[in-house]
Amino acid sequence: MYLTKKIKEDIFKKHGTKAENTGSAEGQIALFTFRINHLTEHLKQNKKDFNTERSLVKLVGKRRALLDYLTKKDILRYRAIVKELGLRK
Repeated sequence: MYLTKKIKEDIFKKHGTKAENTGSAEGQIALFTFRINHLTEHLKQNKKDFNTERSLVKLVGKRRALLDYLTKKDILRYRAIVKELGLRK
């Protein structure tokens, strides 16, 4: 499995406030970005996997909603996470 407990802990430790706080917007955005990147690579090899494509679109929408929330809540946190993850926009 590509997403183990250790990988999740590392993501939340690096981008969230701490490893135990899995509910922070930054941590969730970083986790969604990791999953989106993995699914994108999968779809490059499996072009006709439409279920994965639908999952990818849903994840992108969830990440976008969290980024919109951060924009309204705290623009500095939004700018920091976008720069840190290298997201467009």
